[in-house]
Amino acid sequence: MLPFSQILQEFITLWVVIDPIGTVPVFLAVTAGMSVSARRKVAYRAVLVSAVVLLAFVLLGQAVLEALGLGLPSFQIAGGLVLFLFALTMVFGPAKPEREMAEEGMTQTAIHPVAIPSIASPGAMLAVVVLTDNDRFSVAHQVQTAGILIVVLGITLGFLLLATPILRIIGPAGASIVSRIMGMVLAAVAVDAILRGFVQIGALAPF
Repeated sequence: MLPFSQILQEFITLWVVIDPIGTVPVFLAVTAGMSVSARRKVAYRAVLVSAVVLLAFVLLGQAVLEALGLGLPSFQIAGGLVLFLFALTMVFGPAKPEREMAEEGMTQTAIHPVAIPSIASPGAMLAVVVLTDNDRFSVAHQVQTAGILIVVLGITLGFLLLATPILRIIGPAGASIVSRIMGMVLAAVAVDAILRGFVQIGALAPF
């Protein structure tokens, strides 16, 4: 069983990269005009697709990297840089809902952009690979990480099912503020990933 501090750290990491609250306005935009039952079906489908994609990265992500001859420390550093740039867009750029709705419009299906890239974002795909590194974590640890991922996706589903009242409470401004705060947290996570990657490279380098 993972210590509580490790569980909390992985939960926060996955929460930030998946961003359940920031997904709510995107979901509302692409399901505008749908009935309540249709909106619920879209929510279930979007979360299911996201779960399949992210769990596939848990199972196969590192194997693909190794097949390409890429070391996880290098991928972790590169991924940390990407996460950091993504965090900067969350802090300084348009709010997540505004950005994704402007790019995709309101006529796209719930799978795109709700499932990908809003829930199963590139940052989330990278995060699950790093959190389930075969060289550092046991199978039991990876299974527990997958369980934490499922919990976060379950919470995301809950937010989507309650999307209308949630957005009514926090409003567009509230969603923007939450997204920017999460961007700050994600920036810290990204820097930590970069530093850990350099430490691993230093440990592997010959003296």
